[in-house]
Amino acid sequence: MKIAYFDCFSGASGDMLLGALVDAGLPLARLEAELRRVPLPDWSVSAERVKKKGIAATQVRVQTHEHHPHRGLTAILKMIEQGCEAGLSARAAERASAIFRRLGEAEAKIHDTTVEKIHFHEVGAVDAIVDIVGASVGFELLGIEEFYASPLNVGSGQVEAAHGVLPVPAPATAELVKGAPTYSSGVERELLTPTGAAILTTLVKRFGAMPALKLEAIGYGSGAADLPGQANVLRMFVGESADVVHAADETISIIEASVDDLNPQVYAYFAERALAAGALDVTSAPLQMKKGRPGQLITVLAPPERADALAELFFQETTTIGVRAWEARRRVLARETVNVQTAYGPVPVKVSRNNGRVLNAAPEFEDCRRIALEHGVPLKQVLAAAAAGFQKLSGNDTL
Repeated sequence: MKIAYFDCFSGASGDMLLGALVDAGLPLARLEAELRRVPLPDWSVSAERVKKKGIAATQVRVQTHEHHPHRGLTAILKMIEQGCEAGLSARAAERASAIFRRLGEAEAKIHDTTVEKIHFHEVGAVDAIVDIVGASVGFELLGIEEFYASPLNVGSGQVEAAHGVLPVPAPATAELVKGAPTYSSGVERELLTPTGAAILTTLVKRFGAMPALKLEAIGYGSGAADLPGQANVLRMFVGESADVVHAADETISIIEASVDDLNPQVYAYFAERALAAGALDVTSAPLQMKKGRPGQLITVLAPPERADALAELFFQETTTIGVRAWEARRRVLARETVNVQTAYGPVPVKVSRNNGRVLNAAPEFEDCRRIALEHGVPLKQVLAAAAAGFQKLSGNDTL
């Protein structure tokens, strides 16, 4: 599995993330071609090599001629949806939409209103949309599936924004990084922007030390400013996971609620939102409630740092008036994704191991579904071809 680790010693912003992606090998022309699928007005993108405190990096600039831009969440999600209809990757669109929803939830909480009434100012501008959608596209084009990051250097001092002079970290940034490790190195500048915070806190699986990986590329994305005493760059490591293949214990949060008056269609929507907000799994089971009423038990598994946000999502999207939450330990097998060759092209297969021995392997369903539709063949035929391809690759007799 290909992973990315973000070294945020000088914070992070949308343009720094784009710069790191291009610096790590993402072709700018390919990125721009994908972004052109989104109906955004009058913009251009460029990249140049710069040096920050002697470190060579890539600085990406997005130019636009918008004046006083502001857009609502619904309008931005509609743009992304239209991009998807024009051929934008569904995975990239899903990630970008999740990032904007997280931004909307943070802004709504700060302004004590609803997500539907929020109008983004800086992050609703074309350049911010290009940053967020572009980062999502870049991760997809480089094949990155999991994200990790160092503690976040947020900066200090004040920043000028649409609502006036604000403290650093800005209120939206502070709300977004709740639960993530943060610090300030003393630089009086906004180092972590709301855009950077939204991208990282939506996608990053764990903040802390760099995980074991077989390093393939390093990208340095430059910020616009020159900082005193440190390089204003975001460093991104990209490589294949090299975790020791033993079952590992980890702490997770379990959040659940029992309901007897929830529309099943609403449950499906809630599950989709919860997964986009960082849930590890969402399940529903039937149960008998008081007075003999049939109901359902909704259970969400999540990283501890996402527990509060997901509990809040229960209240926003379901009919429950209370949730239960506790921490538990779970043991998971080491997992990786390998591509196997079939008559229909490469198919990803998710493989889990323990002590080097394959215990489970399953073709990625959504990829098999897409391939079946593209080739006009039965889905079961693609699944069987992927299973046979994995057997040939691994030498195993069974999946």
